[in-house]
Amino acid sequence: MVAYIFPGQGSQFSGMGKELYETNAKAKELFKQANEILGFSITDIMFSGTDDQLKQTNVTQPAVFLHSVILFLTAENEPKPDAVAGHSLGEFSALVANKTLKFEDALKLVSLRAQAMQLACELQPSTMAAVLGLEDEKVEAACALVIDDIVVPANFNCPGQLVISGTKSGIEKATVFLKEAGAKRVLPLNVAGAFHSPLMLPAQKQLEEAIANTVFSEPICAIYQNYNALPVNNAAEIKNNLIKQLTAPVRWTQTIRNIHENGITQFIETGPGGVLQGLVKKIVADAQVSAF
Repeated sequence: MVAYIFPGQGSQFSGMGKELYETNAKAKELFKQANEILGFSITDIMFSGTDDQLKQTNVTQPAVFLHSVILFLTAENEPKPDAVAGHSLGEFSALVANKTLKFEDALKLVSLRAQAMQLACELQPSTMAAVLGLEDEKVEAACALVIDDIVVPANFNCPGQLVISGTKSGIEKATVFLKEAGAKRVLPLNVAGAFHSPLMLPAQKQLEEAIANTVFSEPICAIYQNYNALPVNNAAEIKNNLIKQLTAPVRWTQTIRNIHENGITQFIETGPGGVLQGLVKKIVADAQVSAF
């Protein structure tokens, strides 16, 4: 039994997908289709762009999605997963892998999501920070102590690593409480804004309409979604959870534990980087991890 897992924003690098484009005819066709859908040559930026160009939200999210999905779709004897999951943006990649979304429809949603998130970030200065060496419950309790500002748990990445999200002043206030509670470090992240927090509500509203107007098919296997970390096989429920994802935390720790408890011990990361493999091993020590 194998679960395919897909990374999110932050795993991009210059040169991503270039070898695939040059050596696989189907990959080249999909990349060219992506350029047409997006209305600009994202392949130029992916293959030879600067780090700064790749960090632009309207580029980063489609780039990571394309690298992940095209790797999966062009694999020899396209894999038949027993389950799929994706970290934040990676959930859209996972939905292509389990046949819920068509490639072109998912790419359009990812592009809209990136632009909507960028606009939401510009409405209010906000940020994120990684909290290291503190139990999840204590992080949640510290955030709850900030009552006159916005700061919430955003990414439950693995035991001892939880990312918080909110206004800059909210993060600063929470940092004081977190250090008092025993956090080893609270590291500000170089991100455009407070992803997976109530500050993403304007983006969620934009995305909701687009998701409502997109065809979601019944999946070939369950997706464990960020919103509730539970296996979902119903297209309508998948839609609802995907809409809620932008303002809710990514429950990655709970997701991997639930997949493992349901009898899946092999996890294959599909996409740029190898961050998820490391997180899986920290969550489930005896898991088998690999990558395409």
